[in-house]
Amino acid sequence: MTIYLDAVWALNFFLDLMLLMLTKALARDNAGKLRLLFGAFIASLIVPITLFFPSSFVNGLPGKMMYSALIILCTFGFTGFYRLMKLLLLFYFTSFAIGGGLTAIYFLLANPVSVTESGILTFNRGYGDPISWLFIIIGFPIVWYFTKYRMDEHASGKIRYDQLCEVNIQINNITFSTMGYIDSGNQLIDPLTKRPVVICDEIFLKNWFSDEEWEQLKEVNDLLAFDRVPKGWESKIQIIPYQGVEGKSMFLLAIRPDQIMVNHENQNLISTNVLIGIQFGTLIKDDSYHCLLHPQIIKLATIQSA
Repeated sequence: MTIYLDAVWALNFFLDLMLLMLTKALARDNAGKLRLLFGAFIASLIVPITLFFPSSFVNGLPGKMMYSALIILCTFGFTGFYRLMKLLLLFYFTSFAIGGGLTAIYFLLANPVSVTESGILTFNRGYGDPISWLFIIIGFPIVWYFTKYRMDEHASGKIRYDQLCEVNIQINNITFSTMGYIDSGNQLIDPLTKRPVVICDEIFLKNWFSDEEWEQLKEVNDLLAFDRVPKGWESKIQIIPYQGVEGKSMFLLAIRPDQIMVNHENQNLISTNVLIGIQFGTLIKDDSYHCLLHPQIIKLATIQSA
């Protein structure tokens, strides 16, 4: 049997490098490129060690764990035992996630189990053939990207979920509920009345309007044609001037609600001194919320009940 040590070593080096890069990304660490390369080189040394010293201590479970800790130390340095263990467990997690993902894709595309003529189930060969090595080379980066993407999405989604709360808005004595997002970046205030501005999207606000009235509001917004304000809404609609991100002066159509009640940390916070900016469209693709709350509402609203 011919073993091309240089090819196996090179493949192992690049796989270890990508695992360490994923560990760095998920841990939000600032390890440099040279440290990553050095850590990947140390990790890849397991190939010649295993080949030339098959009975080495490193090949046992305690040895592998100690060797993994050495890889983490060489890559990220030592600033504390807690951080070392956190990075080590994250390194194992990425290894298991990538390996499990590759195995799942392999079994999805292949047929590992077959039935012989005698009716006996047999298990076919796995990663030992050349086609499987090609599969690893192609599939590893794909699974790596998918794992990182999903973890980033999960982290951002968790942050967003922690800032979601139920919102009840009353306009013309009619109340509807939705989910609101406490947006610390929303600092929009009406320059004339000094009222904070909450942004609600089209899907939610259309509960108070007919289709014809909503089309009239769009005309008011696009053409600043205030003579097109729907009948009965003249006292509720106003325009808010503000400065856009590019520094341009812009206008936002807003509604004066009767009140807004926000359920935040098991408290009902009521505010009447607020405006609702109209978003003609959706705020977020997954429709997890339909309202961007001004943080000032949380600070200044009246607590109704606990």
